[in-house]
Amino acid sequence: MMHPVEAQLDEHLPVDHKLSMVYRVGAGLTGILLVVFGILGLTNRIGFFDTGGDQVLSLNTNGALSVLSICVGLLLIVGMVVGGNFASTLNIVLGLAFIASGFVNLALLDTGLNFLAFEIQNVLFSFVVGVMLMWFGMYGRVGSALPHDNPYWRARHPEQAAREDRAGIRARSSPAAGR
Repeated sequence: MMHPVEAQLDEHLPVDHKLSMVYRVGAGLTGILLVVFGILGLTNRIGFFDTGGDQVLSLNTNGALSVLSICVGLLLIVGMVVGGNFASTLNIVLGLAFIASGFVNLALLDTGLNFLAFEIQNVLFSFVVGVMLMWFGMYGRVGSALPHDNPYWRARHPEQAAREDRAGIRARSSPAAGR
């Protein structure tokens, strides 16, 4: 009797696996971009909760958004250094957070609750970064056409992976395989 298998996001992935490089690059590039944005915002001496329309790299900012950008950027850089499933999961979670932030800040654009000084370009940036981070995090982890040697496919289909492994071992060890 076959039992359903639940794949978890924290499954083991070899440190040197080729997918880890995708997760690292995605986290690192996005992290560096956010840190640079945050530092430029802080060096402009913009008020912490100022909503006066100060811009850095064509995005509205204030001190609070600058500090938040630096913190999230540093977290992504940590993900780049750690790599593997940590970077992948971090990319996915922060990607979702960026998309949620885009929707929340879209709703707050013309209200007094817009304490991060978002404008429409910030909302669009949040959506783009969120989708990009999710793409980097999910790359090679989800999809209908993952190769059968993919560690995530194998974790989701252990019985079939075992059958394929046994068939592969028999095919390599049979005398007909050597001809």
